[in-house]
Formats: sequence, structure tokens, C-alpha cells
Amino acid sequence: MSAGTLTGRFGAWRARLAGLARRRGRDGAEDGGTPGAGRTAIPVRDWIDVGAGGQQTRFLGFDQALLCVVIGLLAMGIVMVYSATVALPDSPKFARYVPTYFMTRQILFVVVSLLAALVAVQIPITFWEKASPWVFVASLLLLVVVLVPGIGKGVNGAHRWIPLGVLNFQPSELAKVAIAMYAASYMVRKMDIKQNFVRAVAPMTVALAVIGLLLLAEPDMGAFMVIAVIAMGILFLGGVNGRMFFLSVAVLVGAFVLMILSSPWRAERILAFLKPWDPMYAQGKGYQLTHSLIALGRGEIFGQGLGASVEKLHYLPEAHTDFLLAVIGEELGFVGVAGVIFAFFWLSRRLFHIGRQAIALDRVFAGLYAQGIGIWVGGQAFINMGVNLGVLPTKGLTLPLMSYGGSAIVMNVIAVAIVIRVDIENRQLMRGGRA
Repeated sequence: MSAGTLTGRFGAWRARLAGLARRRGRDGAEDGGTPGAGRTAIPVRDWIDVGAGGQQTRFLGFDQALLCVVIGLLAMGIVMVYSATVALPDSPKFARYVPTYFMTRQILFVVVSLLAALVAVQIPITFWEKASPWVFVASLLLLVVVLVPGIGKGVNGAHRWIPLGVLNFQPSELAKVAIAMYAASYMVRKMDIKQNFVRAVAPMTVALAVIGLLLLAEPDMGAFMVIAVIAMGILFLGGVNGRMFFLSVAVLVGAFVLMILSSPWRAERILAFLKPWDPMYAQGKGYQLTHSLIALGRGEIFGQGLGASVEKLHYLPEAHTDFLLAVIGEELGFVGVAGVIFAFFWLSRRLFHIGRQAIALDRVFAGLYAQGIGIWVGGQAFINMGVNLGVLPTKGLTLPLMSYGGSAIVMNVIAVAIVIRVDIENRQLMRGGRA
């Protein structure tokens, strides 16, 4: 790039800034206040970055890359869910379904989630901050309702869903969003006493204990683990006393260990994870893990080709939900799995970046919420991938934004949409407007 081009662009940039300053000054003067006081939002024309010569080069209203990654994961999820389920009607259990049944429903879930996201992104973050306690209470009530006989739907011995006709709603998914909001709001309210364990940490511990009892009654230990990690992560990022935080983590880990040791079937699952190829477990608790490893091994570097998985042909249970990554590994190989891992790493990092940006702008609730969603998406993806790769014990956790499931997809997308709203308000503040 020549020196003359650089000088021209710098001059255009300075002129653009001067024009914005003059417009903001006029807006403030018209309201009888300081420059910028009359602006409650940034006009669409100010969201456009105009390059040298008048070309529109960049749209500044929101993070386009974040949106593209989310839509890319949703689209890839639709493709892989179809690939993983196209042969299911061959089984007597799914004989009444057409080959496109799960794909069609996944597309419906994605459409519903995107429509809900369009609504959520219009709502100011101040509303979510005020409503966070009520969202948390609503999630607790739904966790109680799902346990009521005749209301909650049981699948494989677990009562985690409330039938709503088109889809089965899973209250634990709402609870993940609710705990991120509530913990962020809680830290803002307790900011002055966050170094006092009894007054700052103990109430959140009680709230987690209530959620834990309700989720373990379903049972859904995996969801409880994710919710606990979200809450403890926000407390840590919110600045609670370090020793108190690690003491709380130790107590929480001890509780999980006690739950595992007191439950024979959970303990057997841990043993199966440690020795999946042992004849004692290979056809029992270790069956899913062994076939997941076989699928990943068959994929090698570039995979067997899209649609060419063998393990999805009634060998690998729950291939379209908990073990979707194994199908990706078999069909798209190491390259496909590495791409998915990088996408989730980038997404989590970006959510954290938006959160740090909000905190730097003195928007603590917005920042902690965004980072809480980053913990949720990144943490749950890490657990699901670890299970598929044999690094972690088998848990009933799906791959966010990709695995089959209505309530999970909808709540994932709504949670990210609210973070996009955080980013929009961050940009408005940095350009002289008001959130």
C-alpha cells in the first residue's frame, strides 16, 4: 500500500470522526445538554465504516463473525443429524419414522430458535438484569413441575422433559441460562461484600444445592455439573475471595465424589470409562464409548466421507445427540473434528472477549453474563468432546448448537443472542451513544 493511499485513508477517517462529533454536538445542543446527551441509540448510518472513496467496508452494528460461526455450527449440526439418523427407520424402534424425520425437526428447532433470537436481541440488557431473579425462580418452578407424575415425560428412566406438543421442553436448559443471569446479577448486588463468605458465597451455595437436589431427582447429574461450573465461574470472575472460592470448589467436588460413590450405577460408569474394553463392560456401561472410539478410529485423517459412517447403523446408540462428534469423526475424520473444536474454542473466546469489553465499560452484569455463557458453551462442548474421545466418563450432555434437541438448541441460540445484544450496546457506548 502506497504512502499516498495511507495518507488519504487517514484523512478520510479524521474527517469522518469530525463529522460524527459535530452531529453528536448538535444532538446534545438540541436537548439543552452536553454533546451526545440526546442520543439514545446509534443511527444505522453511523454503523457503517466508509472507506476511502466512499466504499462501505464494514458493518459495525454487531459482531458478524460471531453470528457466522453460530449459524455455521447450526447448519453443520443439521447436516450431521441427518447423516446420523437417515438409517434409523431400519430399526423396529423407529420404523414409523421417515428418513428425514429428525432432520426436519432439527430444521424446525433452528428456525424457532432464530426467531426467538431476533426477539431477544431487541431487548435491552437492563431488562434482563431486572428480570434475572424471576427467570431463576421460573426455572426452579419448572424443575419442580417436571417431577410431578403425569406432567414430566420419562425416557430411559429419567424424567427431564415437559411435553409441549411440537417439542419436549427440558427445564434444565432454561436453568443454565437462568443461573448465568442470576449469578451475574447476584455478583452485582453483592459487590460491596464479596469478600465475606457467609454473606456473599453462602446464599449462592444454597441456591445451587436446591437446583442440585431437583436435577438429581430427575436424574440429570450432567446438567447439574454444567450449572455448578457456570455459577462458580461467574463467582470467580466476579472477584470473590480466592480462598473462599477454592474452598467452595473443594466442597462441590467432594459432593460429586460422594454422589458417585453412593450410587452403584454411577460408580460402574466410572469403572467402565477407565476400562472400556474389559469384557465386563464392553457390552454394558462401556458399549457407547467403545463404539465411539471405533468410529473415531475409522475416520483417520480425512474420514470415510459424508454419509459413509458404519457405526451409525445401529451400533452407536444416541449417535444424533450425545455422540454426534463420533459420527463427525468417522465421516469427516480428524480434519472435521479439529474444525469443530476450533469453532467452539473461537466462539468461547469471543464470548469472553465481549464480556471483558462490557466490564471495561463498567457494565458488570452484562460482562459477567456474557462470560457465563462462554463458560457454558465452552464447558459443555469440552465435556461432550471428552466423552466422545474417551477422556471423560460418559455423561448425558449434548454438543451445543449441533446435537439433536429442541429446547437445547433454542436456549443455546437465545443465550448467544443476548450476548450479541451486549456487544451491540458495547459498540454504542464506545461510539459515544448510550446503551
